[in-house]
Amino acid sequence: MNSLERVVLVGVGLKSQSRILETSLEELRRLAETAGAQVVGELRQAVTRFHPATLIGQGKVEELAGLARATKARTVIFDMELSPAQQKNLEVACKAKIVDRTRLILDIFARRARTSEGRLQVELAQLSYMLPRLTGAWRAYSQQVGGIGTRGPGERQLEYERRHIQYRILHLKKDLERVRAGRDLRRQRRQAVPVPQVALVGYTNVGKSTLLNALTAGSAGVYADDKLFATLDPTAKRVRLPGGGWAVVIDTVGFIQRLPTTLVAAFRSTLEEVKLADCLIVVADASAPNRAAQQDSVRRVLEELDASGIPTILVLNKCDRLSQQARRDLETQTPDALFISAATGEGVDKALRRVQKALAGRWLLRELELPAGARGRCAEIYAGAQVLSESHGGGRIRYRLRVTPENWERLKARLGAD
Repeated sequence: MNSLERVVLVGVGLKSQSRILETSLEELRRLAETAGAQVVGELRQAVTRFHPATLIGQGKVEELAGLARATKARTVIFDMELSPAQQKNLEVACKAKIVDRTRLILDIFARRARTSEGRLQVELAQLSYMLPRLTGAWRAYSQQVGGIGTRGPGERQLEYERRHIQYRILHLKKDLERVRAGRDLRRQRRQAVPVPQVALVGYTNVGKSTLLNALTAGSAGVYADDKLFATLDPTAKRVRLPGGGWAVVIDTVGFIQRLPTTLVAAFRSTLEEVKLADCLIVVADASAPNRAAQQDSVRRVLEELDASGIPTILVLNKCDRLSQQARRDLETQTPDALFISAATGEGVDKALRRVQKALAGRWLLRELELPAGARGRCAEIYAGAQVLSESHGGGRIRYRLRVTPENWERLKARLGAD
């Protein structure tokens, strides 16, 4: 969408889910603003069932058309995915461009994706979204041409377009497989290096990228902004641990309610980093009014990824925005959570210590001593463990290590150490 495009938002939901309707509509406003729109009006309707032709009732359609005219809105954005027929019927009734939640999120993702994999994933999701919507568009074309004898060219054009998109989808999937194979190779190489891996996960716009910058004392240089989906592509950076050594911290794409199924499938591979982590930092916005619902969304995604068994640290970010009383209440409700402010740096050092403690179950602290004459074998130690310190004295070499149980047993067996 163009900058400052005037839009009207439409929130639709079942009467039994009125609370979700409110929070989802507020999220839709943030999404629209992120896409560069100016929200000039809102319309809500709680229904007992969705209207098959227009999603909302006829009376609401007429009210929406009047609101679009009165506010001079060029676009109407619905907070649900519309069928091709519903979209066409609403455009005819409202004389405005109709965009659903899925199309809006796809637009934002197309703007934000920076890596080749991210752009391929977005284009695949866009084409998967467009493919079932071709029929309505070309049927309208054929009717405009009109009359007997014009149906054939219209149908042929529709088939050409469908085949072209299907071919492009197949081509994109092959490209993605090659990109993923390269990323899997880089991941395997990273896993072969004896360094713990920590994944930052959480809802979109909770401050994950800001936290990664804070954990690296600003050296990460990760783009961060107060917008939904400010960053889409996973970023891995080395972070120093308080007890020595370092860990690789990976910033993953943020979650959101009602994430389009096409995007869930497309970005599933980027979330695979979560499954391979030794520790998860689940970041939540302490000041968000719908924090509990956001955390539930994150928890469901982690369960789908089979990542619920990984050691997890709950971090409540943006605590500087809370009043003293609100913070005390939240601390009582979430006694295990760590309260931080990535923007001001409050609690970041505590987060690092908590990470180091969580890693202790998987990454052991061990000491290894070898004769000075065995120095030629130090490469094996550096290849199989993270060396925190190396000292010499009395004809001996002493290593302080952070190592996995498997590599520790392997090192002892190969070096003949006790």
